[in-house]
Amino acid sequence: MKLSIGIVGLPNVGKSTLFNALTKKSVPAENYPFCTIDPAVGVVGVPDDRLQKLSDLSGSQKIIPAAVEFVDIAGLVEGASTGEGLGNKFLSHIREVDAILHMVRIFAVEDETGTKQHHVYGDIDPLRDIEVITMELVLADLETVKNRMDKNKSKLRTNDKVIVAEQELLGKLLTHLEAEKPVYLFELNETEVEIMKGLHLITMKPTLYSFNKKSGGKNLDETDPEVFKKVTDYVTVQGNRFVKVDAATEHDLKDFDSEEKQAFKEELGENADDVDALIREAYNLLGLISYFTTGEVETRAWQILKNSTAPQAGAAIHTDFEDKFIRAEVVHYDDLLTAGSKTKAKEMGKLRLEGKEYIVKDGDVIEFKV
Repeated sequence: MKLSIGIVGLPNVGKSTLFNALTKKSVPAENYPFCTIDPAVGVVGVPDDRLQKLSDLSGSQKIIPAAVEFVDIAGLVEGASTGEGLGNKFLSHIREVDAILHMVRIFAVEDETGTKQHHVYGDIDPLRDIEVITMELVLADLETVKNRMDKNKSKLRTNDKVIVAEQELLGKLLTHLEAEKPVYLFELNETEVEIMKGLHLITMKPTLYSFNKKSGGKNLDETDPEVFKKVTDYVTVQGNRFVKVDAATEHDLKDFDSEEKQAFKEELGENADDVDALIREAYNLLGLISYFTTGEVETRAWQILKNSTAPQAGAAIHTDFEDKFIRAEVVHYDDLLTAGSKTKAKEMGKLRLEGKEYIVKDGDVIEFKV
């Protein structure tokens, strides 16, 4: 399953620094046939402590985590929707991803030592920066909607119900976008949800905000918590989530193991999330959960969409597991660890057989029968 999240933001806010820190978490692409081979794409393993415990239980020879693709997208500038800077290239790349990681800088232009840290607008104003990016994406969607409406005009004479319904929705979207609002704030009915899938609008994509801090810098969440709260309130009121990450420190410590890394961060007095927390949030943003297979050869996490049925989940391994599905032997991770073995879990009544209608849960350990 190929799902990707694009890192976007103004120039010089730390996108590439974060991307380089993330790619330290890269996993061998050959284990993920859906992955793109591209220097701007990082195939990143999803941190999951459950894998090691399952591996210890099964005596597995190797562990393969779930993975998500992060795409490093060129910095956006004001006017990108009309082709300024790398605007057209930027917009084409962002249309290809499934979700957006919006990087926003919150450390000041000048740090405590007086060192200048360039910002495209010369000062730090996260709300302004968010609105600049959002507005460019809204304007790009506005152009898409107008073009689609123009193409539909000649087809309306046929009174095709599908075209008529789409044109009606496009009219509503046009009014919404002209009010400078992203599409994810537009309320859709069930019919409109289906029509929307074919429009591929950028501001419909789920968004996670990453506020970039800097160790030794003047960070807004510390220097002016009230102003920073206005920023986070703006994000959460719109139904989005955020993390705080020190991209430079994460990059500098990317070769350290977890314990050493944590010790250094405590010494620096850092108050930020790490890249592991960001990866997990991105995974959730994409609507993914993990189920496990485990044995002597390998313990592996398989990424699937939430609310997938057992046959749909089996397709993550092989299409035969969906097409020829008979049943699935399921035990939840917690129950398996408590029991200590599948045999004991079965004796306890925790191992069960599930059919085609079963909705797989995060943490299920599954063996498919075909």
